[in-house]
Amino acid sequence: MNKSLSGIGMTSQRTRARLIERLREQGIRDETVLAAMFDVPRHLFVDEALASRAYDDVSLPINFNQTISQPYIVARMLEVLRGGGPLDRVLEIGTGCGYQAAVLAQVAREVFTLERIQPLYERARKQLRELKIRNVAVRYADGSLGLPEAGLFDGIIMAAAAPALSAVLREQLAVGGRMVVPVGAQEQWLYLVERDAAGFRETRLEPVKFVPLLIGKA
Repeated sequence: MNKSLSGIGMTSQRTRARLIERLREQGIRDETVLAAMFDVPRHLFVDEALASRAYDDVSLPINFNQTISQPYIVARMLEVLRGGGPLDRVLEIGTGCGYQAAVLAQVAREVFTLERIQPLYERARKQLRELKIRNVAVRYADGSLGLPEAGLFDGIIMAAAAPALSAVLREQLAVGGRMVVPVGAQEQWLYLVERDAAGFRETRLEPVKFVPLLIGKA
């Protein structure tokens, strides 16, 4: 656990503890993920005017038609990504404000995160640096292409909905790896893609609602 996150001018521990209890009530069982969600100061990743709602279980706007994901969805996707085991190298598509990357940093050895909107990229990079989170590399890039030059990942997670499962990203998954992605346009579903020696296995999990994955840098 990244000790640099403890003791930062945060809202009350009681408020955070209530959020964690709500996540438990909604079925989140992975205590490693719950501890990371408790430790990361979500209020620092939203506009000051929305800070009082930071520990509500809702998504919130972060400008540029983007949102910070609902805590339940972050916890659920990370729980599925971990699959009960440790994470080594993880690729995140869609840094946004950097909140999910900060949580990922608590549960993975190394995180690469891609953001296509330059002001969001700059803001997230600055926030993660101020929190002294050193195991996250933030890149200004088109996330739809992944990051092939960084090699294979044992976890890939996407914070925007692609119209279909990406073959490009799938090929960047290591054998034994897991990818968690929202897929669809009007009707979106969360998918788990697992890679083993025999190939890929896809599992449709539950309905979700994400902003659409856009191509190119902005």
